[in-house]
Amino acid sequence: MLSGFVKSADWKNEKHVPVIECGAFTPGEPLDVTVTVGKEIPHPNTAQHHISWIALHYVREGSQVSIELARCEFSAHAASMTDQPGPASTAPVLGVRVKLDAPGRLYATAYCNLHGLWASEKQL
Repeated sequence: MLSGFVKSADWKNEKHVPVIECGAFTPGEPLDVTVTVGKEIPHPNTAQHHISWIALHYVREGSQVSIELARCEFSAHAASMTDQPGPASTAPVLGVRVKLDAPGRLYATAYCNLHGLWASEKQL
């Protein structure tokens, strides 16, 4: 069973939980969706501790099939050849505009290189 290794918590108290934000849903209309890790408590973005990727899925009401809407891999983690942070880093934020034909549920997953897989969901 997946639930043994997929973690979730209240995002206001846990920096690893992906937070899904979007406006009001209207079938067939564009919907801007943002998924952020570290919304309330910033997640470190270092070579030693970082979010590797975020994925966003949609499950249409009445369906058991997940459709991947977007996936973003974060490559710059302030790595360097010295003890000092490197010259570039990426923040764990995914933004996408989608059109969905029916209500359903959005699912976000995010992977931390130290703390594993985290998930959240939002009903549309």
